[in-house]
Amino acid sequence: MEQISTYQENIAWLFSRFPSYQNLGAAAYKPGLERVYQLLDLLDIDAQHLPSIHVAGTNGKGSTAAYCSSLLTEKGFRVGLFTSPHIYDFSERIRVNGLPISQGAVIDFCQRFRHLNSTIDASFFELTFAMALAHFQAENCNYIVVETGLGGRLDATNVLMPEVSVITNIALDHQDLLGDTIGQIAFEKAGIIKDQTPLVIGDKTPATQTIFQEKASLLNAPIYFSEDFQSELAPLPLLGYQKNNFNTALLALQTIGFTFSFEQQLSALENLRSNTGFFGRLEVIQNEPKIIIDVSHNPAGVKATLPLIEKECKGQLYILYGAAKDKDASEILALFPSQAKVTACIFSNSRSKNLEDWQALGVQTIYDNLPLAIEDIKKQMQPTDLLWVTGSFFLISDLPTEKKIF
Repeated sequence: MEQISTYQENIAWLFSRFPSYQNLGAAAYKPGLERVYQLLDLLDIDAQHLPSIHVAGTNGKGSTAAYCSSLLTEKGFRVGLFTSPHIYDFSERIRVNGLPISQGAVIDFCQRFRHLNSTIDASFFELTFAMALAHFQAENCNYIVVETGLGGRLDATNVLMPEVSVITNIALDHQDLLGDTIGQIAFEKAGIIKDQTPLVIGDKTPATQTIFQEKASLLNAPIYFSEDFQSELAPLPLLGYQKNNFNTALLALQTIGFTFSFEQQLSALENLRSNTGFFGRLEVIQNEPKIIIDVSHNPAGVKATLPLIEKECKGQLYILYGAAKDKDASEILALFPSQAKVTACIFSNSRSKNLEDWQALGVQTIYDNLPLAIEDIKKQMQPTDLLWVTGSFFLISDLPTEKKIF
């Protein structure tokens, strides 16, 4: 057997041995749950051992999962949080009360799996999810909060039998894998609904409401819409759509018996970074001039974020945009305000659009290095101007090391 001993060697083995959506895109998507059940059986992992909160949705599922995790942490529980993709380091995907999985634990899991000489042709995501469950089990977590990877019905995480299922919203994204219409995508997300298990929906829209209600009725699952249960507590320091994501998290936990005082809610927000490692969503990394980084990567996400950006901008708006090859950047470019100064940035991940892609889209200024791009744009800015760096997790992962948050 090949000698693989260091953390970086094991991470490289994970990415090379098992198809990774982060590196390959749609080519890595391996729908179905059979391999996951085989993995859990092989590794002696009880997926039902820990009470879980299962979160799906097109946008906002990472935020909502982080809010659930932080709220439960403020209650004094040991909380496991599984999210994807990572921004800087693989360990960000698997956390307990904000602490990422140790390098030693990653090495031990990978070595254990290799020594079993399994023939299971698992994807990168499936093996990573199994690693998370094994870690949460070993860490004696009271609750785990799990974000789906892609879709819901055939997603690896759908082996869970959660305490509550959450679907944040539905929008067009990953149409090549999940369907070309809102209805088709909603059907895939509705696959996480479980028998007699509470279901919380973050976005009440006619196009999806009937689909969710019919599936919930079929499974005798109580269904709740977050806009029908707006918090009456004092205002919290949240912008725009994040208010709804937080309210959705609150409602999800209320359906399983939790209540939170205003002080507990405020603490969950103030300690969000330390409780969950949450980073990169409407994140202000500099003031005067203001620089905001964000991972909005589809039209619905950009539409929700743009009004908040425009409200924050007191002068000229600059936009530094990066996108993967499989994203329709033309639709998003059309959403940007005509008065904004828009530039593009090629990121280091191999899935990035290249120079020719951006030129074909009519972008005039194209950078190939995020730190240098930011520095160059800053030279053009006045103190009241705002730079919005957005478009992809992969773009944000190219931030200088001093910006890394663990």
